[in-house]
Amino acid sequence: MALGTLFIISAPSGAGKTSLVSALLDRLDNLQVSISHTTRKARPGEKDGVNYHFVSCEQFEIMVDNQQFVEHAKVHSNFYGTSQNWLENSLKQGIDVILEIDWQGAEQVRSKFPRSKSIFILPPSQQALFERLKGRGQDEDAIIKQRVAAAKEEMSHYNEADYLVINDQFEVACQELQTIIQAQRCETNSQRHEKLLIDLLS
Repeated sequence: MALGTLFIISAPSGAGKTSLVSALLDRLDNLQVSISHTTRKARPGEKDGVNYHFVSCEQFEIMVDNQQFVEHAKVHSNFYGTSQNWLENSLKQGIDVILEIDWQGAEQVRSKFPRSKSIFILPPSQQALFERLKGRGQDEDAIIKQRVAAAKEEMSHYNEADYLVINDQFEVACQELQTIIQAQRCETNSQRHEKLLIDLLS
């Protein structure tokens, strides 16, 4: 069976990554999103095991000690990690996986999964980023300003990715993401059509 492709998607908070990935999952088959473990509290509407696996700091430390994460990092005073066992099993089943992580995590994962493809999503402007964060109605202006400052540092790592998508018009950005994934599926070294090719050339 052909291995699935790991798509690493990074973006600063407020760039619209979550909404884009959700739309992408509705449009493409054989595509799953990795559910990370995190020590942060669930936001309104989020569900354990759906958006994240919400765990305590103590639980997270045990998983780190047992080397259960392919990557883990501290972001905005909270810890995030990706289960290595789940990720490897999904790819072995031929499923394409989207991993939503920050640039630090992306760097770790690329070193362990060299066949992965990285995508960085950016907002069209700093003002748009601020307005999107403010529109969530979850944080005070002081916290939002801190997040924008942190976003500048994160956005400086855009050139470490294979692809860049600007989320100005949602539909255009979504189409670009879909095109990236479909193009990868058509690569001659993807092994997706290995059985057919053997039959045609035998």
